[in-house]
Amino acid sequence: MSDALFAPGFLELPHLATFAMAAERGGFTAAASELGISQAAVSQRMAELERRLRVSLFHRRAGGVSLSEAGQGLYPYARKILDLHQQAQTEIGGFQPIVVGDLLLAASSVPGECFLPELLSGFHERFPRVHVRATVGDSGSVVRDVDQGRATLGLVGQEIEKASLEFRPFGSDSLMLVVGARHRWAARKRITMKALAGEPLIIRELGSGSRVALEKSLEQAGFSLARLRVTLELGSNAAIKDAVKRGLGVAFLSCLSVERELADSELHAVSVDGLALARRFYLVSHRLKPFSQAASAFLHFLSSHPLGRTTP
Repeated sequence: MSDALFAPGFLELPHLATFAMAAERGGFTAAASELGISQAAVSQRMAELERRLRVSLFHRRAGGVSLSEAGQGLYPYARKILDLHQQAQTEIGGFQPIVVGDLLLAASSVPGECFLPELLSGFHERFPRVHVRATVGDSGSVVRDVDQGRATLGLVGQEIEKASLEFRPFGSDSLMLVVGARHRWAARKRITMKALAGEPLIIRELGSGSRVALEKSLEQAGFSLARLRVTLELGSNAAIKDAVKRGLGVAFLSCLSVERELADSELHAVSVDGLALARRFYLVSHRLKPFSQAASAFLHFLSSHPLGRTTP
């Protein structure tokens, strides 16, 4: 490393932790509350950091503050410096950081039902002072919540092209055709697409990742939902499973969501010739909104958790 870095006149940037907190909390008042200092102290620290850098890091308005272009450029460096500082304390000094704060999560039905309970159990054990608030909806509503700031992170079953959002694959699954225990296909292993076309089909509502995955699989096989006999559209996997058990039709559902029913012989899985039904799950976040300490902790936890390993 060059000695020029430590030459006379070189000064470390001050108050990066306060800057990161203000960026992550979206204002000086919220940062002050989290840090246990006055709002005036936060303002003074940010003014000192801005003087050092000779740029404005925040747009100051009557309703609060937001990061300027320079502030958006500084934040990744500040976060990296703080994370490396924390890593050094952990690995060299044996210091275990205490992560606190709120974490707003949103999940679509399959990740919310099949992944989230176990994930949050392990996450709470590791970070007991993080207060998690989670909602479950369809993939479309989760993406909107993240895009509009109602959730910091989302777990969804489809990737949507939107410039403001980033999608990271974290898990995989596949859909399967399931029928009731008394259905005439319950003793069969495979059926043809032609046979499927004449059968009452129950599907998820518009906006569901499971529905999008099904539509893509059908398209790859040269089919479409319009060529199938869709008789019901329901808004939850539980409702669809109940309808299938009652003999109202057959359905394509996540393998993860029907494990118990298959094991108990309440439902039966049937393969469809020529139909590939693999799918992925994604963690979605906003590209321009900084991660809080709690969100960063969840991101790292998810990447190392067994449920977060994406299969090819």
